[in-house]
Amino acid sequence: MTATTDLAAGRALGEARRDDVHALLADRRAVYIRRGQRALLTALLCSGTATIDEAREAVDLPAGLNPKLFGVVPGPLARAGIIRQAGFVKTSRPAGHARPVALWELADHAAAVCWLRDHPDVPDLGDVDQGAGGHQGLLFPVHPQTH
Repeated sequence: MTATTDLAAGRALGEARRDDVHALLADRRAVYIRRGQRALLTALLCSGTATIDEAREAVDLPAGLNPKLFGVVPGPLARAGIIRQAGFVKTSRPAGHARPVALWELADHAAAVCWLRDHPDVPDLGDVDQGAGGHQGLLFPVHPQTH
């Protein structure tokens, strides 16, 4: 095997691992990812370009929920052709130490409006009366019991 082949194989494995983790995050944090997607699209509709910083600022996470979940937010929108990457800019978050983050732009304005219409905000368990704590729904879907 050549060094180039090793690099390509390593990159492919890294991308596969990233995609697996993103799928897991998306499944377990769907409420907050949806809110992040809605916030990103809303920012894009208002200003034309945005970064994930705008979504992070707009979406309140419960204590203890890792904000890395925001890494999942743009992928499905980009794959659907609604947004596209327009380069990189430095993050506006001080904790990000001015690292580069993707700059997004709308690829399809009408599709963004339709997506927002078809994907309303989803209440988390804390927003409805589900008993003590209200945190179980952050990880697992709630299915009403029928008797």
